[in-house]
Amino acid sequence: MNHYPHPLIAREGWPFLGIAVLAAVTATVFLGGWSWPFWVVALFVLQFFRDPPRTIPQQANAVLSPADGRIVVVEKAEDPYANREALKISVFMNVFNVHSNRSPVDGSIEKVDYFPGKFVNADLDKASIENERNAVVVTTDSGTVVTFVQVAGLIARRILCYVGKGDRLARGQRYGFIRFGSRVDVYLPLTARPKVAVGDKVSATETILAEL
Repeated sequence: MNHYPHPLIAREGWPFLGIAVLAAVTATVFLGGWSWPFWVVALFVLQFFRDPPRTIPQQANAVLSPADGRIVVVEKAEDPYANREALKISVFMNVFNVHSNRSPVDGSIEKVDYFPGKFVNADLDKASIENERNAVVVTTDSGTVVTFVQVAGLIARRILCYVGKGDRLARGQRYGFIRFGSRVDVYLPLTARPKVAVGDKVSATETILAEL
């Protein structure tokens, strides 16, 4: 498993933040007061790549949100990655949400599948099957299968996943990142009890999506 340190600013953002700050400083030197748009961009980059610590609920049967954002789907659907009917819960992330993705459960990874695709608005249902995406299928310690899928969006052009088949995940563990707006789909057994509804705002790790 590929572990790496997570300061308050995700490592994925360091190059972008460095470029933005350098551009802002240079603009200040040459443009003076007219450099403020460059500083606005630098502040946007800073907030986008923030990666704050989170408190992990200890409820044994809880499925945690893998991302910050807004619930856009809670419905019965086909899980194409585990070949089953499932309860699907989708979290949409806009550009102002934290984009570090975290494991919703404890368990062992059965497979990781990457699919190239389109970049339609991640708020649309068809994004789940048409957009670039990366699926992680996990078996929990109790034998329950949970699938979570990083889905690229209209602006998001890079899905990063740091785990692979056979790796062990702990709930709340950071396992990936999606740059600039996207969604994460979670597929659960039909017996799972959803604890969120469409329109709810959720926080990665701290919000319980469902109970198994």
